[in-house]
Amino acid sequence: MAITAKRKAKGGEPGAAQLIRWYRDMLLIRRFEEKAGQLYGMGLIGGFCHLYIGQEAVVVGLQSAAGDADSVITSYRDHGQMLACGMDPKGVMAELTGRSGGYSRGKGGSMHMFSREKRFYGGHGIVGAQVPLGTGLGFAHKYTGDSGVCHVYLGDGALNQGQVYESFNMAALWKLPVVYVIENNKYAMGTSAERHAAGTELFKRGAAYGIPGEAVDGMSVEAVHEAALRALEHARTGNGPYVLEMKTYRYRGHSMSDPAKYRTKEEVTRMREQHDPIDTLKAKLLAAGHVDEAGLKELDREVKAIVSEAAEFAQSSPEPDAAELWTDVLTEA
Repeated sequence: MAITAKRKAKGGEPGAAQLIRWYRDMLLIRRFEEKAGQLYGMGLIGGFCHLYIGQEAVVVGLQSAAGDADSVITSYRDHGQMLACGMDPKGVMAELTGRSGGYSRGKGGSMHMFSREKRFYGGHGIVGAQVPLGTGLGFAHKYTGDSGVCHVYLGDGALNQGQVYESFNMAALWKLPVVYVIENNKYAMGTSAERHAAGTELFKRGAAYGIPGEAVDGMSVEAVHEAALRALEHARTGNGPYVLEMKTYRYRGHSMSDPAKYRTKEEVTRMREQHDPIDTLKAKLLAAGHVDEAGLKELDREVKAIVSEAAEFAQSSPEPDAAELWTDVLTEA
């Protein structure tokens, strides 16, 4: 069972059903990433593995405002985006474990899986490389006139790459339908934004090209949703690109091999206790009487069952045949 499919954006105050859907969607990403971390620790996931734990509100809020023709491209912290785009958790987990049942048939791993059906174009391991590619996807949307917008996710560290500003210039010049989503989780790999960025109001980085932007509480799915509606409407109606700086936080290290000694345990605990996107929405749901504790426990059981099924599928799926080394590398014209 996949996460909630993309819907056409609608305004207005979210109702109980929408809030519960957001809660479930964020919870699925959280539980999936926790299981991925366990499998990595067991040696069942090789290579790199960058977890999305803590940042769930960003992609859930964005995708809840997305249109049916929209596309998504991101960097290597990408499992959350995959699930939010509607990719099957079984196929995602199988790809993480390098099995033939994965979205890239076990050849892409954590950082390089794709789904043309879901309009998810990666997963890219080179820092900032997805930005010009996403700008090209924006050009394709404009060229074909399909009313789609490309959601281009990048981190605060990637924002310092030169190719980002080449992309900004082209997108602004041609008024391409692109929303650049800066997931500012405060630490690039292990360096705080205050140390690596000359000016920490990252949403203003597009101002020189006439690209509007805003900072958003990326730990609030409601705040993200509302900002996404504004940004996507701007891009979709021919006004060109938009920058959203999502002020978020990752609880784990940059990757599974990072002990994250560059920040204090107290800081992480404070963020978890005061700003966790799932716990904050949970408290709101309970306070409003939209759901009770029993209902939340049932949702958690449902999500855990989906994740367990994905893990079992991944471990039972065969490894790729050696012949896969030669597929998808050459096309005879």
